[in-house]
Amino acid sequence: MQVFETKLPGVLIIKPKVFGDYRGFFLETYQIERYREAGIELPFVQDNHSRSQRGVLRGMHLQRSRPQGKLVSVSHGTVYDVAVDIDPASSTFGQYVGVELNDDNHLQLWIPPGYAHGFCVLSDVADFQYKCTDYYHPQDESGLLWNDPDVGIDWPIDSPQLSDKDQRLPTLRQLMNNEE
Repeated sequence: MQVFETKLPGVLIIKPKVFGDYRGFFLETYQIERYREAGIELPFVQDNHSRSQRGVLRGMHLQRSRPQGKLVSVSHGTVYDVAVDIDPASSTFGQYVGVELNDDNHLQLWIPPGYAHGFCVLSDVADFQYKCTDYYHPQDESGLLWNDPDVGIDWPIDSPQLSDKDQRLPTLRQLMNNEE
């Protein structure tokens, strides 16, 4: 597998080895020793799978006191996946990394604990998987408004389908001032 650093500290793009022929393909989606060598040493405690239709945007999500690291990938379809640095002490505070994940490139994105995360669906349907380093705690959830102008995410869609909850998320400034 190949591992590529991004401009955000600890956020990695991972390209697994894919073995394919006329019958299809095989790839290893996770192997503890290889991922430890890449610097992903936290244990995973929960796996999630979501299916969404074209134009759905989920995010930007985070947990305040029990942040989750996430290893994300797409088994069917295409998404634009985004991580935002929400650490005010970081030199990349307020910056983001976005990458297209799909069932052709088989890329994965490692998002360490302490980042906001979200994605939008670019194909008719997308199956999205992610391994988490902590359990989901609904009482601890928060997020960041998907179109916060101070962050300026260049989403490849104009009018996403959002949940009611995601439409009401705070801006980065409100999040930092605890104005949720």
